[in-house]
Amino acid sequence: MGGTLARVARTWSVVLGVALGVSVLLPAAPAAAHNSLTGSDPKDGARLATAPKRIELRFLARPAPDTTKITVTGPDNVPAGVGAPTFAGSRVSVPFTAGPAGVYIVAYQVSSTDGHQVKGELRFTLTTGAPTASAAPTSAAPSTPVAPPSAGLSPTPAAARAQDDGGTGRWWLVGAVVVLGALGGVLLLRRRRA
Repeated sequence: MGGTLARVARTWSVVLGVALGVSVLLPAAPAAAHNSLTGSDPKDGARLATAPKRIELRFLARPAPDTTKITVTGPDNVPAGVGAPTFAGSRVSVPFTAGPAGVYIVAYQVSSTDGHQVKGELRFTLTTGAPTASAAPTSAAPSTPVAPPSAGLSPTPAAARAQDDGGTGRWWLVGAVVVLGALGGVLLLRRRRA
């Protein structure tokens, strides 16, 4: 009985070792192709006394210019991102035009290499708004139409990454290998008992 238990323990350790080795050697699952926001300037939740000249978003992978959409809106849903975005590797910048003090929302939508759309938004607060310019022309409309963020965008980059991943990834593969290993161990035990 003691010898059988030792053999079963050795068999399980070999099965688990092989399962872990296989999971490390296999390429990442397709979910790794999803893009996600890795940082921004200003940061999500920042409080700024001085308005930035532009908003910069940094992504895990290079976003495609033809499918990337970035909008910046200020208090009362007033557009604050004026101009087309510029791309530099995995960074995207949008010119920023400060309005009154308050919360500004930067909404983004980028495509992943697998075609999956990743959406999210970040917020920052401008504590000192731009002076109300009575001399500023009222005809200064944005050169690029900027739409307010849609209601379907996630509230934070972390939520966007959670939405983006969908719970997939390498873990399903590790789970499948462990289940198959357990099944193999049970079959081995039944064969030895017979």
